Amino acid sequence: MGRKNTDKVVFHQIQVLDAGAKGVSVAKAPDGKVIFIPNVVPGDVVDVQTFKKRKAYYEGKAVKFHELSEHRIDPICEHFGVCGGCKWQNMKYSQQLYYKQNEVKNHLQRIGKIDLPEFEDILGSEKQFFYRNKMEFSFSNSRWLTEKEIESTEDLGNRNALGFHIPKMWDKILDINKCHLQEDPSNAIRNEIRAFANENNLAFFNPREHSGLLRTFMIRTASTGEIMVLIQFFENDKASRELLLDHLYAKFPQITSLQYVVNSKANDTIYDQNIKLYKGRDYILEEMEGLKFSINAKSFYQTNSDQAYELYKITRDFAGLSGNETVYDLYTGTGTIAQFVSKKAKKVIGVESVPEAILDAKANAERNNITNCEFFVGDMKVVFNEAFIAQHGKPDVIITDPPRDGMHKDVIDQILKIAPEKVVYVSCNSATQARDLALMDEKYKVTRVRPVDMFPQTHHVENVVLLELR
Repeated sequence: MGRKNTDKVVFHQIQVLDAGAKGVSVAKAPDGKVIFIPNVVPGDVVDVQTFKKRKAYYEGKAVKFHELSEHRIDPICEHFGVCGGCKWQNMKYSQQLYYKQNEVKNHLQRIGKIDLPEFEDILGSEKQFFYRNKMEFSFSNSRWLTEKEIESTEDLGNRNALGFHIPKMWDKILDINKCHLQEDPSNAIRNEIRAFANENNLAFFNPREHSGLLRTFMIRTASTGEIMVLIQFFENDKASRELLLDHLYAKFPQITSLQYVVNSKANDTIYDQNIKLYKGRDYILEEMEGLKFSINAKSFYQTNSDQAYELYKITRDFAGLSGNETVYDLYTGTGTIAQFVSKKAKKVIGVESVPEAILDAKANAERNNITNCEFFVGDMKVVFNEAFIAQHGKPDVIITDPPRDGMHKDVIDQILKIAPEKVVYVSCNSATQARDLALMDEKYKVTRVRPVDMFPQTHHVENVVLLELR
């Protein structure tokens, strides 16, 4: 006799209470356990079919709606509910902001034990769609099928796809017709690549067998109107590669940078690969307050250009620079924040672990005729030591914008040791930010907090905190 599946239970007329982590919503089961449910909105009343049971929670899906939340709206994307990219597209934008701000507050209070000052309202994005400047898509020769297609007895024909990975399924690709995250010609270029590849029998990648010509496609756009396209090929087929690239450049002459990479290794990351320039130049230019930043295929740059400008203005405002300060910009990336604040500082020192990013930072500073910024490469917890500080001077202000994991404890200890007057902490993960703030509480008081919505239609939120010496 087969084992009975005790994970599958139907709970009836459950009210959705809150928006939770990772874009799913939260309800309570009759037994008091939490239920995590995707594609519902707080205020909905639903029947829930569970598919996973754990000690403290269930995971399930709504199978029937009894009442619809007043905060619910119709999603505009045809791929909503299958593509995992815009999980809050069925929720009014005002409510998205409400839940993002609440998440930051809860993390700072619950994890950081922070006695919050007056909490500044989250800064919403003027653009709620078509705001991203970078998108990445994957090819597959066995696209994700809908339940209707699976049940169909008809020949499904061509199974090629160019789109996004289905959440939690590394080998399943949803074919995307129109994405509402990046302005055109993003959709036109992607759809042309797929159509041309199909017409010319160019093989789409098979992730299980590791075969096929076309692997991934990246497009970057800038507020200046410049466009970068990078196609990753799995096989080194020169004739087929040039056939596609020549067609693309002829069809879209506005492409500033057309590049490719041949990558036959197990994973599709390009950061250890040799990228080849095919047409144009190997970078595009972004502009902000007259400053120009070159962005190459491997560069890190905030993916919402308009909101990046707002984020940097808040960061500069929190720093309160008068022109006489030495500023350290930790985790400086390509030096955008460092250069953005440089005209109001005496000197800015940027530190970053990625060598290519520091090369970009130095090139951008030279392009912008900035002479009071210096950039150094190295592991932050190793480079940021007493000898480094003695050489470059004690900072009056530290700006730190670490990865999602937050700052290493050794870096926090060093900040506490040198005790600059102010620390401006920019974070894309308020939970790890709150953890770090708790470690700094012995010397620093949080005096300002301002979340910034960089990613409408998703649960992600940036947060800026000002810490001042007690």
